[in-house]
Amino acid sequence: MHPTVNLTRYKHGGHHISRIRAAQRGTRLLDGRLSLTTPEGVSLQLTPAGPFLRSAAWLIDVLVWLLFCGLAQLIMPSGKLGSGLFLVILFVSYWGYPIISEVYFNGRTLGKRALGLEVVRSDGLPVGWRESTLRNLLLVADFLPFLYASGLVCMLFDVRFRRLGDIVAGTQVIYFEKPMPRPTPPSTDPLPLPFPLSPDQQRTLIDLFERENRLPLDRMAELGTIAEALTGAQGADSVERMRGYVAGFNK
Repeated sequence: MHPTVNLTRYKHGGHHISRIRAAQRGTRLLDGRLSLTTPEGVSLQLTPAGPFLRSAAWLIDVLVWLLFCGLAQLIMPSGKLGSGLFLVILFVSYWGYPIISEVYFNGRTLGKRALGLEVVRSDGLPVGWRESTLRNLLLVADFLPFLYASGLVCMLFDVRFRRLGDIVAGTQVIYFEKPMPRPTPPSTDPLPLPFPLSPDQQRTLIDLFERENRLPLDRMAELGTIAEALTGAQGADSVERMRGYVAGFNK
């Protein structure tokens, strides 16, 4: 008799571990970095952006908007029609530019992109229409009583440097960190299975290695430990054995 291997729980990234961690899920600020744990049990390290760079990004965006408005005014027809169209363009571009940029361009306006910043939800996921619209409409409250004084004071007293709009919308401005390139996994000699697996179980293992490059190394090692009943090993050694099993499926 071989041990029962529940690869279904492992197929979805170890959700049984996620349920254990759900009670511990939350946010911590360690060494200036925001530590988040996703529902899949993946740890994210995010660095909140401070007031200075955020102000500089805002200034760049304002200059871009003013340049756009100047060009738009040049091509507007004269008379009341031109003035009316110009006012409509001013309104739509002022509110639409940051929202569309954050929703469709990974949370980054031109100013944020230039300074390596991005807007995400408080749980680390990309912002949607609701979050981006809320945080940008509340710029009016952050502006009060003048020159975004309320927003600046709020950022100075918040450990994540969030302004009022961020707190209400559940968003966070962070430094954009490019993922480190991972080496291509070396070719592995096929290994025989210790006992037969069903087609669904084999597909589960294949799916894992198809998305391996999107999972942190420590998460792969954790998933390898989950499959100890199949491999007889733990951590990275278990992962390498599973890689050998997958290499042998088509042999």
